[in-house]
Amino acid sequence: MSGRLQAHAAQLAEGIAELGLVLADETVERLLAFGELLLKWNKVYNLTAIRNPQEVITHHLLDSLAVLPQLPTAGCLADIGSGGGLPGVVLAIVNPGLIVSSIETVGKKASFQQQAKIELGLGNFSVFNKRVEQLRAEDLPGGAADGVISRAFSSLADFVSLSGHLVAGGGALYAMKGVHPAGEIAALPAGWLASEVRALTVPGLDAERHLVVIRRAVDGVG
Repeated sequence: MSGRLQAHAAQLAEGIAELGLVLADETVERLLAFGELLLKWNKVYNLTAIRNPQEVITHHLLDSLAVLPQLPTAGCLADIGSGGGLPGVVLAIVNPGLIVSSIETVGKKASFQQQAKIELGLGNFSVFNKRVEQLRAEDLPGGAADGVISRAFSSLADFVSLSGHLVAGGGALYAMKGVHPAGEIAALPAGWLASEVRALTVPGLDAERHLVVIRRAVDGVG
């Protein structure tokens, strides 16, 4: 392929290896193709503040891939407030066995994701242009989600309050955060608890990253 990201293709491949992931060449090419689409549409639709091709690799693609080993490998995943499709589109590309539903309120961002779905041939990816609290679990392909993920969407308390109804029994919410959100964890609503807080290392990104896994207390976790 050609494009602005091609010069950084080796960095993506090296980062994938550092994360301990093994992806087919075709999958890596699709990740780069998604990054190119993001750069192209960003010129008009302001999907993300990041416009540097190298930062698309680190801050978007590798940052999204860093959570992959912690997520369900099959079933249904909902991405809340996904913006330009992160991490939802990335996760749908690398895991065809996962049914990914992206929920985004901003029309132009949802339109971009729909275009990415078409151009990348993502049959396991769906876009909902609505507020998460207006969505029912039965509206999602496959029903209630085994995992609900967000990337800098809101406080943990708001994430749980707005999205908890989409989680299947035994499922979890996954919040991608920067620094360890101790205060937010302490403020979780009754009935929910942080079962895990994992520090993540994103290749090429010199910043703290954490993944907070939140489950219903009645699931017997903790």
